[in-house]
Amino acid sequence: MPPPLPYRQQVEAFTRLSAGNPEPETELHYRDAFTLLVAVALSAQATDAGVNRATGALFDAAPDPAAMVALGVEGVTEHIKTIGLFRQKARNVVALSQKLLDEFDGMVPSSRAALTSLPGVGRKTANVVLNSVWGVPAQAVDTHIFRVGNRTQLAPGRDEAEVERAIEDNVPAEFQQNAHHWLILHGRYICQARRPRCPICPIRDLCPYEPKTVDP
Repeated sequence: MPPPLPYRQQVEAFTRLSAGNPEPETELHYRDAFTLLVAVALSAQATDAGVNRATGALFDAAPDPAAMVALGVEGVTEHIKTIGLFRQKARNVVALSQKLLDEFDGMVPSSRAALTSLPGVGRKTANVVLNSVWGVPAQAVDTHIFRVGNRTQLAPGRDEAEVERAIEDNVPAEFQQNAHHWLILHGRYICQARRPRCPICPIRDLCPYEPKTVDP
């Protein structure tokens, strides 16, 4: 496993990513902590765009945990059947809503342990909620961030957990809050899996990835 880029190059890379998008946000549509939690849980093995197409009507029908439980598994299924694994996800959404009512007074908790105790909520989902709702510099590592972290050596790791730790250990503190947003957007739109768009990459000269592509 190669070492992460040196500190000065980390600063330069994230300064450039920040300049291009000073206030990055998740591309999932949400209205509050509960709807973000549901949207992220639904986004596993699905695109944000696909989730957004389904959740507008879902959140109109069930904007809070009590309404989601009342809607029930079949009702949720009808709204999300265009999303992969929709049957299991519908069961999880209703179950996590019930647990929020039973154990958290219907409120989304602000600790990782409490969040990951909810059905269908893993560490990545919890980290998105902690970061976007509670302002915790938690790093939600997905396939895009895993790829970018290793290609650029900003945060190399053999698995998602190692990449998460590499971000926490190596990315300068002033960039920690938004680091995963910049990395995921960079992976989604520039450092793409099959044909990375290296000619338009703002950190191309800092990146050790080879071979770089020729066409934008």
